Amino acid sequence: MSVYQSAPTLEQAAITAKDFNFWYGDFHALTGLDLNIAKNAITAFIGPSGCGKSTFLRCINRMNDLIEGTRVEGTMTLDGNDIYVEGVDPVDLRRRVGMIFQQPNPFPKSIYENVAFGPRLQGVTSKSDLDDIVEESLKRANLWKEVSNQLNKDGLALSGGQQQRLCIARVLAVQPDVLLMDEPCSAIDPTSVSKVEDLMAELAPEMTIIIVTHSMQQAARISDYTAFFLQEVAGEPATLIEYGQTDAIFTSPVDSRTEDYITGRFG
Repeated sequence: MSVYQSAPTLEQAAITAKDFNFWYGDFHALTGLDLNIAKNAITAFIGPSGCGKSTFLRCINRMNDLIEGTRVEGTMTLDGNDIYVEGVDPVDLRRRVGMIFQQPNPFPKSIYENVAFGPRLQGVTSKSDLDDIVEESLKRANLWKEVSNQLNKDGLALSGGQQQRLCIARVLAVQPDVLLMDEPCSAIDPTSVSKVEDLMAELAPEMTIIIVTHSMQQAARISDYTAFFLQEVAGEPATLIEYGQTDAIFTSPVDSRTEDYITGRFG
């Protein structure tokens, strides 16, 4: 049974999961997840490799729908609306719930066209409007000062850290409500990590952010809430062990498995 330490209430939540279960074909990957994810705050998902962190993250914008044979049970809501009921458009959901991946993945286009891509799909055609969106998105991603005089440069020619911030700008351009980040700093240098973390802190007051990270130091530094996932037995489903305010999770964990993980005894 999961342990909760000053976890967000239903009233504070942007996203809720209730008795949420997920399968890859016959494999029951996640079982019995119950948690409220706070609106306009940073929540970190931690746990060993293979414990379901990224799987659950991808359930929030239904990216797992793209994998044949997956299914869910239970409920997951965004702003009180079940995202798995019939009639929900996954494409529209993914606009509202943007995602940043472990490896930066800019399109093979210019910096400008990378950021303008989403707004164009949404019907923005005015050059002036697109210019404004590109500039504002790059500013919010803390990249504008570095690239403002080279917007026609290939996005793939940027450094790894710049590419990751370009991908963040691309997501911000379509004005999401939620930002999912799947180990966004694992493939970039320490200076770029600091810039991405600063950016997350700047965005959090206006956006719900969820980050999967293997770095306990990063989770402790940047998150307001932390959720610890664990698959105790190979082949059995993973579940939520402990969830609550980050300070409480890291300074006074209730479950011994949480303490063992964050202190490096396993994982």
